[in-house]
Amino acid sequence: MRLWFARILIGVVIAWNLQAALAFFLSPGTFATGFELSGIPGLAAMRGIAVLFVMWNVPYVMAAWQPQRHSLSLLEALVMQFIGVSGETVILLTLPPGHAVLQGSIQRFLTFDACGLAVLALAMWLARKQNQDVSQ
Repeated sequence: MRLWFARILIGVVIAWNLQAALAFFLSPGTFATGFELSGIPGLAAMRGIAVLFVMWNVPYVMAAWQPQRHSLSLLEALVMQFIGVSGETVILLTLPPGHAVLQGSIQRFLTFDACGLAVLALAMWLARKQNQDVSQ
């Protein structure tokens, strides 16, 4: 039961990432202005982020398939989320004043990744192998 719940939690993060990828890819203009980007370069940048979202999901899928057997993939996914939260925090803290829209976009990414980090940490805890020898 724990493994199925872990799989569901990992699946939630996969779904969030794929939903974001689809939105960024199909409607890049909707998001480009939030990053102070415009024109063809802005559209290309947003679609590039969409492709990255899909690429980043490879270890998540492996972890969801068999969380205990692919515990390294789950750890990689957790570390990737931590890197996202850490990097976005640094970016947000180092933005100069006068970029409220950009700050809002980065804050949304930070919240998105922090939620993913918490969900994956719970999934990792649920998927951990139980100590079979309790007599020690």
